[in-house]
Amino acid sequence: MRPATAVITAIVALFPYYRTLSAQQSPSHLFQDQTPLTLRLEGDLKGLFHDRGEKRTAHPARLRYASAADTGKIDVKLRTRGIFRLKQCAFPPIRIDLPAHKVDDTPFAGQDKLKLATHCLSARLYERNLLREYALYRAFNALTDSSFRVRLAHVTYIDSARTDTTIRYGFLIESDAGLAHRLGAEVYESNNVHDLLTDPAYMTLVAMFEYFIGNSDWSVWARHNIAILRRTQPPQLLAVPYDFDFSGAVNAPYATPPPQVPIHTVRERYYRGYCQPDTILHSVLARFRAAKDSIYAAVRAVPDLPEGDLKGLLNYFDEFYDAIENRGLVQREFVRGCRSAPQ
Repeated sequence: MRPATAVITAIVALFPYYRTLSAQQSPSHLFQDQTPLTLRLEGDLKGLFHDRGEKRTAHPARLRYASAADTGKIDVKLRTRGIFRLKQCAFPPIRIDLPAHKVDDTPFAGQDKLKLATHCLSARLYERNLLREYALYRAFNALTDSSFRVRLAHVTYIDSARTDTTIRYGFLIESDAGLAHRLGAEVYESNNVHDLLTDPAYMTLVAMFEYFIGNSDWSVWARHNIAILRRTQPPQLLAVPYDFDFSGAVNAPYATPPPQVPIHTVRERYYRGYCQPDTILHSVLARFRAAKDSIYAAVRAVPDLPEGDLKGLLNYFDEFYDAIENRGLVQREFVRGCRSAPQ
């Protein structure tokens, strides 16, 4: 271990990074307010949900919204999206394409394309999964502003082709372009980005968060559930995580660990971060300790999260916090257990 003074110096130097990285840009109003939206999507949803090929098309729909005293309607285009959930869910995730220059006086001002996370299947268990995943996005927001913002919504889906109506929770996710703008960055399109080419402090924070929620379903190199952003001042690449439904914290019925990870269930945690100096590791652990109350408060604030689900999430988080106070476990999991740089 490095001397304690070196660790403290690094913590002081790096601590502001997690909260001030995005101070340059003000966030969209849509994601500043955490009051759930009321949305109604009406269109040929049967046709939309059957459109799951590689060349998916846009489907016209009408979006009605209510946010506080603001109500209105917008003609939009819908596309199915996703990978696993696109194949397995009766209600797959949706991308909402908003019309340019027609949303200025709506809650969607400044938005272009929005992801809508849906409930997957009709059983209420899957809506609970969605609320738990939403809670994880909010937990990461509590750790760092360099994270995808989300907005919960009561969504009524009206299928005009079948005169069928479904009402469930969903949540909107900030677009890659919107996140990049807020961070004063740009979406980085180049392939084959290795973890070690990204900002080491932020990358370690991401790897630790994925461990915290029990998620092994991500890869920087493969751009799997990771968005790559590039900042010029200071020059750095950021690998920002999303899609947490395969995590142990959500514990969805369909979730299994990736075959290359030596665990048996998603409830088992496995650290996939690369080895970093003790100064970076301990600054990240310090950030988790400092943000604990904010993380727990964010989870407790999720509307209609059943008491049993809330207790289960917080107990799962407690296991992490107990572990990082155990020097032996920290050595085993994050020092001896970290990934070595390729030779």
